[in-house]
Amino acid sequence: MQRGKIQNRKRAKQIKDFSGLRWDKITPTDLDAFVEFDNQIFIFIELKYREKQIDGGQKLAFERLVDIVGKEKEAILIVARHEVDDPEKDIDAANCEVIKYRFREKWMPLSHSEKLKDFCDRFISMKK
Repeated sequence: MQRGKIQNRKRAKQIKDFSGLRWDKITPTDLDAFVEFDNQIFIFIELKYREKQIDGGQKLAFERLVDIVGKEKEAILIVARHEVDDPEKDIDAANCEVIKYRFREKWMPLSHSEKLKDFCDRFISMKK
């Protein structure tokens, strides 16, 4: 078994229908990845296809989540983009390009191109 790799592809392809979980205009959102190191560093990751952006309720929920965790711990939300058109092909998350991140209650654009794994490694090494 390879850690971090989907073990049951059939189950992973199942669509989760959250339409019954609605409160006025509020519905669930999903987060693509979450990593925690020693109860000190919390990394939230959202992957978007091409130019798609986090917006609306999802953006607000993510901002609130990372901001509140960030009051007690080192917390960051990283938004990265992928270019995989074919829904049957895997997205190599480690090589997705970071486009922006939220840290200490501020959105920050990335001034240079950086892969998600490299960005995470750099953030972790600065915070340990």
